[in-house]
Amino acid sequence: MINNNKTNSSEQQLADIAKEFVKQNKSRNRWRLFFILIFIGYFGFISFLGIDESGLLDDVLKKDSPFAAEVILNGTIQTEGEINADDALELLQQAFEAENSKAVILRLNSPGGSPVQSSQIYSGILRLKKQYNKKLYVVIDDICASGCYYIAASADKIYADKSSIVGSIGVVMSSFGLVDAINKLGIERRLYVSGEHKGMMDPFSNEDEFTVSHIQENIIQKSHKIFIDAVKHTRGDKLSQNTDLFSGLIWLGEEALELGLIDGIADANTVATTVIGVSERVIYEQEKTILEQITEASSKGIALVLRNEIFSNNFPGHIK
Repeated sequence: MINNNKTNSSEQQLADIAKEFVKQNKSRNRWRLFFILIFIGYFGFISFLGIDESGLLDDVLKKDSPFAAEVILNGTIQTEGEINADDALELLQQAFEAENSKAVILRLNSPGGSPVQSSQIYSGILRLKKQYNKKLYVVIDDICASGCYYIAASADKIYADKSSIVGSIGVVMSSFGLVDAINKLGIERRLYVSGEHKGMMDPFSNEDEFTVSHIQENIIQKSHKIFIDAVKHTRGDKLSQNTDLFSGLIWLGEEALELGLIDGIADANTVATTVIGVSERVIYEQEKTILEQITEASSKGIALVLRNEIFSNNFPGHIK
C-alpha cells in the first residue's frame, strides 16, 4: 500500500513538472512571437518611410497619368563603366515604351570616355525616337564633354545650367615614353613580334615617324571626323561657324548656347513643365535586387527618423 502511494506521488510530481515545462515553453514561444512581430512591424514601418521618402510610391502613382520619363546617366563612359551602351539603352527603352510617358528627359553628367559606347548610345537614341515617335531632351548637370556630348547630340534639344561645362568635341590618345628611364637604369628592352608594326606604341621603344603618322591619320583624325559628322547630322544649322567649335575646347552654358551647342538654359523640372507640358517626372534608373531595395529603403527610413528627431529637439517652436 505504501509502495502504491509512493508510486502515485512520483507520477503526480512528474506530471506537474511536465505541465510546468509545457507552460513555461508556451510562455517563451509567446514572447518570442511577440518580439518577432515587433521587429517585423518596426522593419516594415522603417522600410515604408524609406520607400515613401525615395519617391517609389509616387512614381507608381505618377505613371497613371502623362509624365516625363527621366533617365539619369552619371559617370565615365566605358564598356564596364558607370555609363555603358547596354545598360543605358535598356533604361532608355523602358522610358520610351512607357505608355503614359509623353517625352524622355536624359540627364547627363560625364567627362566623356569610350567613343564606341558613346556612338552606340547616340545611334540607339535615334532609333528609339523613330520607333516610338517621342522626343528626347537632354539636360546637362555639371559637365557634358567629349563622348558625353556625342550622346547629347542625339537629342531634339539640349539644355544646361549657366555653369555647366559643355563641349570638348575632339579625340585624344596618350601614353608615356620610358626609353631614357630604362637606359639610365641599365635595363635592356627585348621585344619579339611578328608583323613589322606589331610593337607600335611600346613605351620602352623609340617612337618612329610612321607610327605617329599612322595613328594620327587613321585613328585620331578619322575618329574625330565620325564625331563631328554625328554632331552636324543632328545639330545642323543650329551650330555656329566658329572655327574653334570642333577643336576640343570647352565652354560654360551661356557661351555654349551662343555657339549652338545647346538650345537653352534650364533644369529638368523646367523642361518637363514648360517644354514637355507635364507636371510629373518619373525616374528610370538601374534596377536593384529586392534585398538592395529593402536595405536602401530601411537606411533612408532610419536616417529620416533620426533627422526628424534631431531637428525637432534642437530648434525652438517644435511640436512634441
